[in-house]
Amino acid sequence: MKTYKISLFLLVFISLFSCEKEIENADFTLKGFVFGTTYKITYLDAPKNYQKSIDSLFRLVNKSVSTYIPTSDISKINKGETTVIVDKYFKEIFKKSKRIYKETDGYFDPTVGNLVNAWGFGPKKQKNDLTKEDIEKQMHLVGLYKVDILNNKIVKQNPAIYLDFNSIGKGFGIDVIARFLDSKKISSYLVEIGGEIRSKGTKKKNKPWVIKLVDPIKTNSNTGYKVLNLSNKSMATSGNYRKFRVADNGKKYVHTINPKTGYALESNLLSASVIASLDCADVDGYATAFMAMGLEKTKEFIKNNPSIEVILIYLNKDGNLEEFTNYTYK
Repeated sequence: MKTYKISLFLLVFISLFSCEKEIENADFTLKGFVFGTTYKITYLDAPKNYQKSIDSLFRLVNKSVSTYIPTSDISKINKGETTVIVDKYFKEIFKKSKRIYKETDGYFDPTVGNLVNAWGFGPKKQKNDLTKEDIEKQMHLVGLYKVDILNNKIVKQNPAIYLDFNSIGKGFGIDVIARFLDSKKISSYLVEIGGEIRSKGTKKKNKPWVIKLVDPIKTNSNTGYKVLNLSNKSMATSGNYRKFRVADNGKKYVHTINPKTGYALESNLLSASVIASLDCADVDGYATAFMAMGLEKTKEFIKNNPSIEVILIYLNKDGNLEEFTNYTYK
């Protein structure tokens, strides 16, 4: 009887071991809706579908920094609550925003939230137009140097300051997912949320992760796009093609608020695509800053930071679309 039990145990052990060896990795593509837009996540040679884990991460990011969720930490802080203990996501995006704020001389500034709302591009009630006096009043609440974290709580010089990380949020969400995939030892993936992208490794047969970027200069031709190699890089695009509104007086207002002036009027720079071997949140923040900077200041910034590649679409003095880029098409 004893010998029989031992043999049965060995049989079960061998059977379980064989089942484990039969498990084969597969490629997965997950699609859905998050942060007010769509997402697509492709990862290769993975042991399982991580949809539930990814959904949980999205919920955590939203709970922390979504201004569109009334019960999120950032919404509570914007309402004036001073006892909110911020989590690791809030701390990271705040610290990163502080750095980009300094690097861009304040052209990237998450404290423009009140102006975003006032101009009609936030979750609050839309206002058709702002007077010079309205803008001057709101500008007293702009400046990320007026906000800090002390003992895991947000401290503001003025309680009416409104934080808004939406201009960096999609990129940050992508980074959170990318790090999760890294933790699962996945060596090849592409994460895209609302057009912002981060990739790692290559596709099958060592082919690079490439995307097609619409070329507004050639939209009417068969070559109306550019092919970009994004393997091991992040890319974000900020532009005013679609996110604008026209007031009753006929003026066109764009969603990119200039934190230096408080205005939302269109400049000659229409689109900024930023590509670099950095976190996606970084390139997302730079793209937002460049739209506020305008063409010439952005070109000067890129000159001093050559590791950052850009594709800038702008209107020349004759009103025609032109491109400035330091990106090498591969």
